[in-house]
Amino acid sequence: MCWFSATSIIMSVKQYLDSTYLKTASQAGLSEAENTIVVKKAIVEAIEEGFKLIMIRPEYVALAKEMIVKANSVLLVGTVIDFPEGKSSLETKIKEANEAIANGADDLDFVCNYEAFKNGEIDLVKKEILIGTQIGLANNKTVKWIIEVAALTDKEIIQLSALIKNVAVSNFNEEDFGSIFVKSSTGFYKTENDLPNGATIPTIIIMLENASPLPVKAAGGVRSFEDAEEMIRLGVKRIGTSAAKAIANGENSPNQY
Repeated sequence: MCWFSATSIIMSVKQYLDSTYLKTASQAGLSEAENTIVVKKAIVEAIEEGFKLIMIRPEYVALAKEMIVKANSVLLVGTVIDFPEGKSSLETKIKEANEAIANGADDLDFVCNYEAFKNGEIDLVKKEILIGTQIGLANNKTVKWIIEVAALTDKEIIQLSALIKNVAVSNFNEEDFGSIFVKSSTGFYKTENDLPNGATIPTIIIMLENASPLPVKAAGGVRSFEDAEEMIRLGVKRIGTSAAKAIANGENSPNQY
């Protein structure tokens, strides 16, 4: 009975996990061919482990979709838009989103222009959230807005989470809300003194309180089964992590994302 319960818990956790590999070849210290091999291994692992989604860079989306179809798997494919800084124009974001959709992406994780938000360019941020979300929902995709919590104060996390929520509530139907996420981090933001650059319990609590009724994705820093279990207990609906297999095996991972 205990074994069954433990297995059920692990299977449940797997359905929260967006198994993530977002390094370029140069970031990984690999050739393009070597990095593609790593991506393929990540896709195969996600299929075999029964994770919710594989989160990869845009150039690998078509490859992932092909592998998933061949495996007759229900694994979802997610990719990042305007990653990792979110500073590009709305036109660039739209172009990347449309290309990802054409290549078969199921989830679009946009990096919100958090620097523009910090500089008070609120209308610009509202517009990209509105247009990006419209494009995703019109194509039956899940849209997530990465706010990069490590770059924000607690007050700014509150304000930006609420802004995304308000754009969604004002422009979309209640049945759409489950497909519009607020996401904590890219996992690539450089902090000083090795401070956390991703999901922490205090920041996730702030996001949950201010994004509701939109769901929250915890990304960056979730590296163990206990971390994942706590995030799920708090109320997150998705977890982005490069440690998905370690989490599923009840282990800790040294991975930084």
